[in-house]
Amino acid sequence: MDAIFANLAIGFSTAMTAYNIMWVFIGGLLGTIMGMLPGLGPATGVAILIPITFGMDPATALITMCAVYYGAMFGGSRASIMINTPGDASAIVSCFDGYPMTKNGQAGTALAISAIASFIGGTIGMLFLIFLTGPIAAAALRFGPVEMFSLMLFALVATITLAEGSLLKGVVAMGIGFMLSTVGIDALTGQMRFTYGVEHLQDGIDFLVVMIGVYAICEVFKNYKALDMQHKLDAKSIGKVWVSWPDFKKCVMPMLRSSPLGFFVGVLPGMGASIATFMSYAMEKNISKTPEKFGKGAIEGLAAPEAANNSCAAGAMVPLLTLGIPGSGTTAVMLGALMMLGVKPGPILFSQYPEIAWGVIASMLVGNIILVIINLPLAIPLVQLLKIPQRIMLPLILGMGFMGTYFLNYSAFDFILVMGCALGGYIFSKLEIPLPPMVLALILGGTTEQSFRNAMTLSDGSIGIFFSKPISATLIALAGVSLVYSLLKRRKHAR
Repeated sequence: MDAIFANLAIGFSTAMTAYNIMWVFIGGLLGTIMGMLPGLGPATGVAILIPITFGMDPATALITMCAVYYGAMFGGSRASIMINTPGDASAIVSCFDGYPMTKNGQAGTALAISAIASFIGGTIGMLFLIFLTGPIAAAALRFGPVEMFSLMLFALVATITLAEGSLLKGVVAMGIGFMLSTVGIDALTGQMRFTYGVEHLQDGIDFLVVMIGVYAICEVFKNYKALDMQHKLDAKSIGKVWVSWPDFKKCVMPMLRSSPLGFFVGVLPGMGASIATFMSYAMEKNISKTPEKFGKGAIEGLAAPEAANNSCAAGAMVPLLTLGIPGSGTTAVMLGALMMLGVKPGPILFSQYPEIAWGVIASMLVGNIILVIINLPLAIPLVQLLKIPQRIMLPLILGMGFMGTYFLNYSAFDFILVMGCALGGYIFSKLEIPLPPMVLALILGGTTEQSFRNAMTLSDGSIGIFFSKPISATLIALAGVSLVYSLLKRRKHAR
């Protein structure tokens, strides 16, 4: 316990500098706006805003990206509440009761409880994060190449089985991600692989170029048909953005129940906030004495998923910081950006760079408070941004995406790659192929391959080494259980 408070003191000494607090505010505000705009969401927001972290030290860069992340989680419900259009998948459930509240003349109450529930969920999630990261990081320090490969395998299998849609499509997406990760010079042998004589591919494909393509630029492709669309919004009817005491009392227990649920769902690779919000909503509806009110403007039906949503964001940081494995699509983008800055999250991050690891955790506690300040008094001005027509918004996204792509390596060749990835992302969306398995395989591909080859060297080519070590065998068993459970569930659903 004393060690935790000592580490938090180190973290606050990093987070509470004027410079870092400024970037927490800027990142939180930009994230709120990105999360609020329909179709963007946190992953796209972080991908678009990566250029603002260029030139920063790693601690400030990660603090800024985290602020964008949970700012987007705060803002995602704004469009759901006001215009029945979720900012991203995790905000879909907020439409169920948020928009009916707006139609019932309770838009101000809905915006307020959304911000308050996000704050409470995020704070509870952060408390879990503070007390769990240390033990997990300490345990992960004992991982060798055998355990690391098994961990990567479990993360990839979990992402495939938990992703929506066909299991086969998830495997295809993962295969494509692995293929892209092998392009360039082999780190162990020095051999050139899959460059086809293109010099620009010798260093491999920059995963941030892929992220910007499949998330940011792809959104422009997907929304091109709606170029002339403009949302109608009557901001005058919002009223006072606050919650009465009787309404707040209705939400206390739903928020306290949903926050731990959201956190532990977020810890599992591949689950994501959309699953956490649906689970929390279903749980509250099932235990409610008046389930018939859900879907018609029940304030509990909005508070529960909002709390789960933000605690899930804190949960997704656990595997990222302690194991170097992204727990969500957004943390996958953040992992890629950090590796570009020369920092690889994992267990040694806490021992070698405690000011970065704990500085980020402390900044999230500070950022949670800042985001309440942003999202309550500024709620009405912020929702005015929903009026911005697509013909203005889409070119802005395109320009920011291209700017970020060029600043990564100052290479015009990256424009070809980013457009190819955007086209690939668009084809994925049309074929309903999930992106998370591809993104995770691309980022973890090099580490997975290296861990496997090192393990084979240690065992003289015997694959039995993966089953002879307890941690490795357990992780492989969990991957197998996840796969079998997913197959049985899908077969039952098909029947």
